[in-house]
Amino acid sequence: MKKFYTGVVKCRKAIMVLFIAAAIAGLFLSRLVSVNYDITDYLPPDSPSTVALDVMGEEFDGGIPNARVMIRDVSVVQALEYKEKLKQIDGVQEVTWLDDVVDVREPLETQETDTVEAYYKDDTALFTVTVEEEKRLEAVEAMRELVGENGALTGNAVSTATATTDTVAEISRIVVVAVLFVLLVLILTTNSWVEPLIVLGGLGVAILINNGSNLIFGEISFVTNAAGSILQLAVSLDYSVFLIHRFEECRKTNPNVEEAMVDALCKSTGSILSSGLTTVIGFVALCLMRFLLGPDLGLALAKGVALSLITVFIFMPALILSLHKLMDKTRHKNFMPSFRGFGRLVQKLMLPLVCVFLVLVVPSYLASNSNSYYYGSSHMFNEETRMGKDIAQVEAVFGQSDSYVLLVPAGQTAVEKELSDELHTLPEITGIISYVDMAGSEIPTEFLDADTLAQLQSDNYSRMVLSVDADYEGEETFRLVEQIREIAEKYYPGTYYLAGEGVSSYDLMNTVTADMVKVNAIAIGAVLVVLLILQKSIVLPVILVLCIETAIWINLSIPYFAGDIVFYIAYLIISSIQLGATVDYAILFSDRYREARLTYSKKDAIVETVSAVTVSVLTSGSVLTVVGFLLGKMSSNGLLAQLGMFLGVGAICSLVIVLFVLPGFLYLLDGLFIKKSAKEHKPRAHAKKHDVQAG
Repeated sequence: MKKFYTGVVKCRKAIMVLFIAAAIAGLFLSRLVSVNYDITDYLPPDSPSTVALDVMGEEFDGGIPNARVMIRDVSVVQALEYKEKLKQIDGVQEVTWLDDVVDVREPLETQETDTVEAYYKDDTALFTVTVEEEKRLEAVEAMRELVGENGALTGNAVSTATATTDTVAEISRIVVVAVLFVLLVLILTTNSWVEPLIVLGGLGVAILINNGSNLIFGEISFVTNAAGSILQLAVSLDYSVFLIHRFEECRKTNPNVEEAMVDALCKSTGSILSSGLTTVIGFVALCLMRFLLGPDLGLALAKGVALSLITVFIFMPALILSLHKLMDKTRHKNFMPSFRGFGRLVQKLMLPLVCVFLVLVVPSYLASNSNSYYYGSSHMFNEETRMGKDIAQVEAVFGQSDSYVLLVPAGQTAVEKELSDELHTLPEITGIISYVDMAGSEIPTEFLDADTLAQLQSDNYSRMVLSVDADYEGEETFRLVEQIREIAEKYYPGTYYLAGEGVSSYDLMNTVTADMVKVNAIAIGAVLVVLLILQKSIVLPVILVLCIETAIWINLSIPYFAGDIVFYIAYLIISSIQLGATVDYAILFSDRYREARLTYSKKDAIVETVSAVTVSVLTSGSVLTVVGFLLGKMSSNGLLAQLGMFLGVGAICSLVIVLFVLPGFLYLLDGLFIKKSAKEHKPRAHAKKHDVQAG
């Protein structure tokens, strides 16, 4: 190890050039990485709705209706004119309206009321539109221009396009504010005006390289694109700070800066690697999800932390040695207190707080698993956003509705008619567009318009478009999906395909709920194994993981008691992120406690440990908290906002438990992991300070 680091120090100029060039390349390559804003694209390839979409894409030119366009104050004639204008928009594949299901030349009063009011009500027209995925942004923008302030747009295509345009600008603002806050925190917790810039420079290089290397994935999700950089910033911050502090410590005993840096690297490798490894494990656990958004985020973040570690051990030594003279010239007084008084306060409160903690464990666990959830993307925009207002306007007139597409084997019109008749008996189905509904099972296909026929029949399948009076997700929607599948299975056992946003949400629910237990169990088990190896104790890893897992349960129980609905994807992701990002606080605290017990009694060791680690833990925890709250408050995307709030609140929960509860557990169970009795004496007046950072 020493030989390797000596080589790093000797080759620092070449290393500087190499890493800076890689960062510049990463900046340009990151612009080539495409971002996917459609959650349903991350369903497993073998999920029923995904298979249905694949088959439909092979058999028919048009896809599933994925947008609704509402226009007020129009007559039937004007509505038909708007329909033609919508059809002319580049990227719009198909537009369906009332004239596709009834004869609008006949008085509407004589038609089926429910069918008419699904498309035309109170002089307001509602069009069902199929938008081409590759031209989603341009098509949605053109539709907005067409309908103006007198209309409203909803649907998966619209929400995806909105997320695409809004998220990019929001994330840029969040990153700027986050970097400014990190700079402030580093100024307060370091002893040189230049150190914060060095730390941010090293982090910036690692983040740029990671963002550029995402090109190997070809495409990343909007969650990874939005949260990846700021999460990497928050969880990797302390690695560089720890190295700088170790370097300053080693310089006090060795004036040769190169030798001091090698010594600092050798001494800090174990601590930084252990912190980084547990963080990586938390992220890698996401890769075990069948829901592919987990591997997408997990791989990018694990790669980011790994690159941060490489940067700290190779690039940062070169950067620090290049600027160490400037660091010496810009020294300032320490702005942080000693926290010894805080340590004495913790010592007095720790045992009562352990009792409170034990009382909270079971209720918080049960509550965290009793939340109500959103599984899809239909509720990502609240009513304060343009998208949210449009959804509210459409639902105020037409209620909640969706479109499903059912494919059945072609050539059995009599069976299709029976299937259609039974589907019509479901009260949620307001209309069906199919060959047998438009022409009847006895009329030859030659009598139908060729374009219309092409949308309804292929060589192998008949296509039935179902208009349903149901939300995009929820218990009623999921029950409807099950009923439609049961009916289709009765007539076409194992040979039908059903797709639609509500169907995808149903499959998404089944996928992510199955992932939850597996991902959490493997993440906790892997972290425990790593801690068992590093801590060389059975009791200590269990204590550390219990503390952080309880912090996670408390965090996730808050929405239950507040009566809020949780995005299940945020719920699933935060469990691994909070474990990986904050278990380091507990590791740091326990390591320093065992070190203090070599010379202090149990009570005095608690005071010394709290005094030594509070600045380190607060530095990392405050950054994670603020980054989370920034994402929560500044993002209009409900999923990202909730993920941010979970991150912020979770960091606070972990900080409180590590600083106030963990000391009590270490004190009570001291004899189970402290092998050698410490000398009983009063603490020294000026205890040796240890600059240690949480990873």
